[in-house]
Amino acid sequence: MHRPTSKYIRIAGIVAISLIILLLIGGYTAYGKREAILQKEIAKAKEKAKKDYNLNVNIGSAHFTGLTTVSLSDITVVPDQRDSLLSIKKFDVSIKIIPLIFGNVKLADVVLDNGHLNLTDIKGVKNFDFLFKKKKDTTEKKERADLSVLANNLVKQVLYKIPDDLDLRNFLITFKKDSAGIKLLAQSAVIKDGKLSSTIKVNDTLATWHFAGKMHPSDKDIDVHLYADGKKVEIPYIQDRYHLKVNFDTVSTRLEKVENSDGVTKIYGSWSVKNLLINHPALSSSDIIVPDGSIDANVFVGKNYVSLDSSSVIKLKKIAVKTYLKYQLYPVKTYTIKVNSDWMNAQDVFDSFPQGMFDSFDGIQVTGKVKYHLHVFLDSSNPDQVQFESALAKDNLNIVKYGKTDLGRLNRPFTYTPYEKGKPMPSRIIGPQNPDYTPLQDISPNVKYAVMTSEDPSFYTNHGFVEESIRRSIATDIKQKKFKRGGSTISMQLIKNAFLSREKTLSRKIEEILIVWMIENNNVMSKDRMLEVYFNIVEWGRGIYGIGEASRYYFGKSPSTLTLGEGIYLASILPHPKTGLYSFQPDGSLRPSLINYYNLIGKMMAARKWTDPDSSGYGYYSVRLKESLRQNIAPVSTAVADSLMKQNNDDDDVDVQPVLNTPTVPEKKPNFFQRLFGKKDTTVHKQIEKEFPIDTVGKTKKQIRQEKRAQRKLEKQREKELRDKGLM
Repeated sequence: MHRPTSKYIRIAGIVAISLIILLLIGGYTAYGKREAILQKEIAKAKEKAKKDYNLNVNIGSAHFTGLTTVSLSDITVVPDQRDSLLSIKKFDVSIKIIPLIFGNVKLADVVLDNGHLNLTDIKGVKNFDFLFKKKKDTTEKKERADLSVLANNLVKQVLYKIPDDLDLRNFLITFKKDSAGIKLLAQSAVIKDGKLSSTIKVNDTLATWHFAGKMHPSDKDIDVHLYADGKKVEIPYIQDRYHLKVNFDTVSTRLEKVENSDGVTKIYGSWSVKNLLINHPALSSSDIIVPDGSIDANVFVGKNYVSLDSSSVIKLKKIAVKTYLKYQLYPVKTYTIKVNSDWMNAQDVFDSFPQGMFDSFDGIQVTGKVKYHLHVFLDSSNPDQVQFESALAKDNLNIVKYGKTDLGRLNRPFTYTPYEKGKPMPSRIIGPQNPDYTPLQDISPNVKYAVMTSEDPSFYTNHGFVEESIRRSIATDIKQKKFKRGGSTISMQLIKNAFLSREKTLSRKIEEILIVWMIENNNVMSKDRMLEVYFNIVEWGRGIYGIGEASRYYFGKSPSTLTLGEGIYLASILPHPKTGLYSFQPDGSLRPSLINYYNLIGKMMAARKWTDPDSSGYGYYSVRLKESLRQNIAPVSTAVADSLMKQNNDDDDVDVQPVLNTPTVPEKKPNFFQRLFGKKDTTVHKQIEKEFPIDTVGKTKKQIRQEKRAQRKLEKQREKELRDKGLM
């Protein structure tokens, strides 16, 4: 190895000294011209703000007060023809030299006095709408952005804008949307030696908040807590604007590290809350309280996706589940959800339920263990192929003591109170004391098998859920972009009617699923008993509950003597019981649009050996409404009747008008023009009347074609409903 000669050492020294001299000269020159450079950059920033965002930016004075410190005063930002957005009396900021050499602006010290950020949204006019301004369209085809790079840059920008030292005094933030609003006054916010402390007044005297904790943004290490003096943290604007009540004792946010490697940005952090209270009509009718909840959230961002990694863990009091979420943006949008738990003590699971969410299980005592698995995958370009798996496994699970609700009460006579629009209807005894009560063996097999075929053909073999039915329901909901009826088994319908109110909330639906699982998987009731109770409480018409009342109301006979045609009719009205009479014409015969439904259900029954094959409509032509009802049936157009017959049992808010005629009002005969153009039916709801003006009187050929199309549409709709339930 050759040692460097003194000649080369001298040359290297001369070069180094020359570079230092050049840097000093450049630095001195820049230092001498820094004021001019500052004013030039401020002018450019003002021009850009005006040109790109229509913002008028004014700065009273701006000058250097140190090597890297700029002092600004009397700053205002006012959008064109909008309310003033920002004003700051004094703003001193210094930056770090080393990051600046590499092109990054990292704040070192910030002093801010007497500022006001004023956000307004009055009658749809926002003074901050420039934030959502879209860039001008260009004919150039740009490559899709790499989300990993964007995420990494965004994290850097956010962290670099948090100063190492902060001294903020009297900074006011106001937001007003029409009559609602919120006001936050940061009386002080200080970051010193990596510690954050602050005092924030909410709506003057409503509350005092504090952000406090560890703040090392340069090291990507943040651990901050939000709490209030002597009360819970509550944001009044959210409750006023969205009817959502949220409050808590403390929220903690932790950022542990950020990595970028192999094309993936990884953000490791956690979030926790103490005594969280949530109240919203869509969630529950009462307050939901989470005493202790947290999530170890490890967010991974790749080139085309954002995910919550499978190493993330959600903790709720005594239980923990691993959660994986992924949203892929392109080439097609896909969604993935995976939830898995290890074996957990069953009692810990029930003890960890949020208070006020599942009242039925309050105080329940169980032994054994449970384990949960969920997998959902959706390709937005092919929703019919959505994947759905959900399984709650058990190990030696036993119920020692029922909670607030006795899940075994249906095994003996009990009082049943149906609800309509949240109001209780007259109660009835479900047992031998009730003359309309019908034991399972006294119900005609024609009715039993028709209802099972329509609602839940695998009732005796499933455990309360049909996974394929739920999967198809999800696909239907996604395609139609709203929740439709589907996926409910007879067990689920029974529990909904017997144990729960008819309120449409997320907690009630989950509670229904849990009760079904507990009953089905712990032999609380036999399948025969469940089916017997179901037939005796299910709704079959306006004020008609149970097969005994239904068979006498429609046909004037006992359930044991019902024919196949009558059984299929009763099955057909279960999804829309209040519209049952619309299935009949004034002479008591069934409407023609039902014939295909009869053939469909009949063939499915024959395939299961529940009836004999039949080429004459499976009893359709022999069905007749009893005479006393038949005489009062009003003539209703086919289009109106078919529309009403498609209404769902869950739509309690739909007020279906009675189909019966008022005997004292004579029917008016149509005149010439009414026979020619069709007479509007005046016996039905006004909204329905406007939507379906076609009447059966004086039909033209065109009207007949329209009615036939309506019939075909109804047939397809009913077949689709059966497919959504997984029955076809």
